[in-house]
Amino acid sequence: MEYEDRRTIATPEGVQLALPLAGIATRCMALMIDTLIGGAAALIVVLAAAAAGGAAAAAIASASVLLVFYIGYHVVFEVAGGGRTVGKRAAGLRVVMDGGAPVGLRASLIRNLLLLIEGLTLMYIPAMVSVLATRDNQRLGDLAAGTLVVREPRGAPPEFVGPPPPAIPPERYASWDVTAIGDQETTAVRSFLERRGELDPGARASLAAQLAARLRPLVAGARAGLHDEAFLEHLAAAKARGRMQDRPEH
Repeated sequence: MEYEDRRTIATPEGVQLALPLAGIATRCMALMIDTLIGGAAALIVVLAAAAAGGAAAAAIASASVLLVFYIGYHVVFEVAGGGRTVGKRAAGLRVVMDGGAPVGLRASLIRNLLLLIEGLTLMYIPAMVSVLATRDNQRLGDLAAGTLVVREPRGAPPEFVGPPPPAIPPERYASWDVTAIGDQETTAVRSFLERRGELDPGARASLAAQLAARLRPLVAGARAGLHDEAFLEHLAAAKARGRMQDRPEH
């Protein structure tokens, strides 16, 4: 059974950002893939330890590999991989903070330390009960860490990396009529552009799409085919140029 629940977050831009929540089915699929990967790696390590040092070495290796998989593997991939282990990436899932920001080291450590109790000790029963019982489909580790597991929208644009985009030449937006864009909308656009680097890529793309969809009908002369985020950059530049031109000369 899969869930279509969504977590709605009110952003500083005044937009309601809807994050589709992962249900038990996709979370189980991601966990199975990760467990197969971890199990294969653990088997190789334990066999090598047994061959090198006998039963005692194999027992030590087994305990070490278990901790590495349940904590190290998940934490490294979640923090360095944008909230996605190999299994989560295959299942189209991502771990984010409950405000939509990327998951941090502390939060990832907390949720995965509790996974040792929820999963290894109690056979994932508390985790499944918690996902079913909570409003945001959170297991106990998510509740303690303040994280969500969300489904990535299909066809999401690639992550934005690298330095900030260069200044946009005025001729690219010279024909834009942005007089219908008020101060509130301008503030929302600028707020998004300033804090977009703090957002999870999926939330960033979704918020840009919602802002662009709301504002495109209000802008006459805008070039068709601009990506949502590029449209917002051009719009902010056009409004800034308009304000400079409106200033009285001294």
